[in-house]
Amino acid sequence: MSREVMKHIKELDSMKKYPTKLYFKGNLELLNRPKVSIVGSRKALSYTKDIIYKIAKELSARGVCVVSGAAMGVDAIAHAGAKANNTIAVVANGLDIRYPKINTRLIEDIEDSGLVLSMFEDGFRATKWSFVVRNEVVVALGDILIVAQADIDSGTMRSVEYAIDMGKEIWVLPHRIGDSSGTNILLQKGLARAIYDIEEFANMFGVESSEDIVKDEFYYFIQKSPTFDEAVAEFGDRVYEAELEGIITIHNGIVTLA
Repeated sequence: MSREVMKHIKELDSMKKYPTKLYFKGNLELLNRPKVSIVGSRKALSYTKDIIYKIAKELSARGVCVVSGAAMGVDAIAHAGAKANNTIAVVANGLDIRYPKINTRLIEDIEDSGLVLSMFEDGFRATKWSFVVRNEVVVALGDILIVAQADIDSGTMRSVEYAIDMGKEIWVLPHRIGDSSGTNILLQKGLARAIYDIEEFANMFGVESSEDIVKDEFYYFIQKSPTFDEAVAEFGDRVYEAELEGIITIHNGIVTLA
């Protein structure tokens, strides 16, 4: 059974209107991790699926939580690459409904070990407008947005509009002419950056970590480059100990991983 989220999610303040209600199944602690939103076509090319799976896997290995919409195509591949326990699925229907049916097993796995969010009460079935609202939540939750593949007139490009309005950095995959007109025009207009090297891109969020470190909330928190005061308020003496051990560095009042 779904429950209402009682905590305030600061990332959603960037939406035009903070959700009146938000329901969840799963692990709310995932909201505390660095997050990357991934969106794209339901009819993704094999190339797109392969690269997105690898990107999601590499991000997950660095403690980054992947956010997407549980739809067919790019969404499902992004969730699968990150693995269920390191992904957030935002859906356009009530949480008692698993849609699309083809992704039922994937959604169940995310409910069990990841996090599924919805703005809609149990019993609500997805509509065109609820997908649009869902997309805004997906974009808002991520620190950045990856657009894997999109035609110019696609729903995915609405997510791009949200990202631009929110001031989010947008990344895309490099595509051949004609294969992804939406992302190619974003590159042409200088509105997005291309991911040419998966490891180099993932390393922006830190180096690949051991399993023990990945489970450490301190590690996730520091990847957000908090201020020294924020870090101390959250973790107290742990910050000083980590600096002495050479795990973190503090420069100009900002804490980062060493």
